[in-house]
Amino acid sequence: MTCTVVAVTIALGPDWLDPTVLLNGLGPYMLIGLCLIIFAECGLLVGFFLPGDSLLFTAGLFVAAGTIDTPLWLVCVLLTICAFVGNVVGYYIGAKAGPALFSKPESKIFKKEYVDKTQEFFDKYGARAIVLARFVPIVRTFITAMAGVGRMDPKKYFTYSAIGGVAWAAGLTVLGYFLGQVSFIKENLEITLLAIVFLSIVPIIVEVIKARREKKSLLEEEADDITQVMEAQLQDDSTQIIPRVER
Repeated sequence: MTCTVVAVTIALGPDWLDPTVLLNGLGPYMLIGLCLIIFAECGLLVGFFLPGDSLLFTAGLFVAAGTIDTPLWLVCVLLTICAFVGNVVGYYIGAKAGPALFSKPESKIFKKEYVDKTQEFFDKYGARAIVLARFVPIVRTFITAMAGVGRMDPKKYFTYSAIGGVAWAAGLTVLGYFLGQVSFIKENLEITLLAIVFLSIVPIIVEVIKARREKKSLLEEEADDITQVMEAQLQDDSTQIIPRVER
């Protein structure tokens, strides 16, 4: 059955990354291919460029249109499992291969400082980092391996990976299913998918702004401390000046 939803070209990437073109290209293996793509994006480092958010949303549209003739609940279950298993695989890739990759000082890609920064990221944001990372392109791919490299507690990691998997894989698919039945969404699919891409990077924008404010505040505090030290030093120096005795 041919999808009634017109394929659109996403302005942020080539035609073959258009979710409708990509899914339609899979033909009768659409659901299987979708599951493999979600798995790759969540667990394999080579899947960082895949349009997971818009693919899930479009999958919901396809279910609503009948192009994917599998029940919505089963599609959501399969995609959630693939997202979770992908995170598990990514974690163990990082745990097993990570130390060897990040122990090479000459490496320009796999640097040990990335592990340290990731560990600081986990320490700062805790378990919610795993859930939030699901909705951030590229980050959701690399954070799985980095969690393994940083030896994050497996029980905690897998628990929140499951929560994030349900919220992301099932949530976006269900959203696409119901919004796909709205005429405005059907007629403005490209704008809708671009909006999803934008919303997915909002967490990054928020964190960048927050980090800059914290850095600015820290610099101001350091400047105040330096000023106080200099003033104190000047006062000490002035008290140590021996008055000149006139004869």
